[in-house]
Amino acid sequence: MRKQLGINRWAVIGHSFGGYIALLYASVYPNAITNVVFECPTFDFAWTAKSLLRRAASVFLELGIETKSEECLNLATSNLSSEHLFDSYLRLGEELGEHKEDIYRVNADTSIDYSAYTDEEWEAFDDRTDLHLERLREEGRIFQSIVSLLPSLSVPSLLVIGDADLVTCDKHVEAYNQMANGHKVVIKNCGHTPHAECPDVYYRIVSAFLLQGEWRFVEIGNGA
Repeated sequence: MRKQLGINRWAVIGHSFGGYIALLYASVYPNAITNVVFECPTFDFAWTAKSLLRRAASVFLELGIETKSEECLNLATSNLSSEHLFDSYLRLGEELGEHKEDIYRVNADTSIDYSAYTDEEWEAFDDRTDLHLERLREEGRIFQSIVSLLPSLSVPSLLVIGDADLVTCDKHVEAYNQMANGHKVVIKNCGHTPHAECPDVYYRIVSAFLLQGEWRFVEIGNGA
């Protein structure tokens, strides 16, 4: 796409698993990248799965389902493979039904604008997500940690996370903080999707980074 558009170098933004892809891309094509923005990324599926399982345990407990809560906690403290942990989280997350969103968002009342697409289009996107996720699981490389690639990132990067996000757990943040050319913003009262939960704040943060570049770790309130 970059070549077809006649762009020599560009900035890349990756959200969630997109952050995993963005880091891989930047490590393979460093000369094509000017900046990288990681929004609530995962670089290690085991770290992320354990973090999400701990939160799922709390949600199950709030619902009074103690056996499932205990199962989540046991998995989160196990030494099982990232694939096993990820599959277990997917299964238990589905068992939460509509409460699965409680894992990713600060509260259910967060206003998110879904009007850009019709209900039918959103359903088609969900179907594609399921299809590609199954292909990725079968291929298997997503279960390999790429945390070791972070120090090799030579261009300025920005980590944007919500203070309530559990996908980018503390271990991710600690690993990212070791980077000499890395910047970080934590958005208060925000979950896993800053671009959707607080789009105006997210826009200002990313624009400032891409246009100005040189600033360090800050914490910003949602709605600031």
